[in-house]
Amino acid sequence: MVEGSGQGREFKPVSDEELQKVTVGKLKPHNATIHLEEYDPRWPELFKREAKRIRSALGDKVLRLEHVGSTSVPGLCAKPVIDILLVVKDSSDESAYVPALEKAGYLLRIREPEWFEHRLFKGPDTDINLHVFSLGAEEIDRMLRFRDWLRSQEADRKKYARVKRRLAKKKWRHIQNYADAKSSIIREIMERANANT
Repeated sequence: MVEGSGQGREFKPVSDEELQKVTVGKLKPHNATIHLEEYDPRWPELFKREAKRIRSALGDKVLRLEHVGSTSVPGLCAKPVIDILLVVKDSSDESAYVPALEKAGYLLRIREPEWFEHRLFKGPDTDINLHVFSLGAEEIDRMLRFRDWLRSQEADRKKYARVKRRLAKKKWRHIQNYADAKSSIIREIMERANANT
C-alpha cells in the first residue's frame, strides 16, 4: 500500500483505520502537498550503498535486489525516497530476515499479509522504502516492467511526470493517498507495457 508498490491495485481512498491495520507502530498523517525533485543522478548511488548494506545483512537470503520506483528512472521527477525491491524465499517468514535487517538499522513499518505478503522497511540513514516480497509474487514483475517501460518510453515518462506534478500540488492526508491517486495513469501505462512484452 505504499508508493512504488501499488501498480497492481485499483484506486479507492484508504481510511486511517485501514492504513493503521497494516502499519507497524503509530500511523502519522502527512497533511501536506508532496515534494517532488527533478531526477538526481546520485539516486542510483544511494541505491548501491543500500544494496551493499542489505546484502551484507542477509547474505544468500537475498534472491533479488532491484532499484525500482521513480528514482530508478533517469529523467523522471520523484519524491527523494529510494524504492528498493527485495525478493526473499518467503516474506511471511519474518524470523528469516527481519532480525538481521533490524540489526543493520532497518525499521519494519508496513505488514500487508493480504497483498502478496508485502513488507516495507525504512532505512537507518537514507530515506528509502525497502519493499520485501516472496519469490514468485506477481507484483515483482509488475514493478520491474513498469520501471523498464518508463526507462525506455519517453512519451509515457513525460505523461506520468505531468500527472505526478499535478497530483503533488494537492494536500494529502497520507502519502498513500497520493500513491493511490496515480492508479489510473499507472494502469494506462501498464496496459501499453503489457501489450509490448
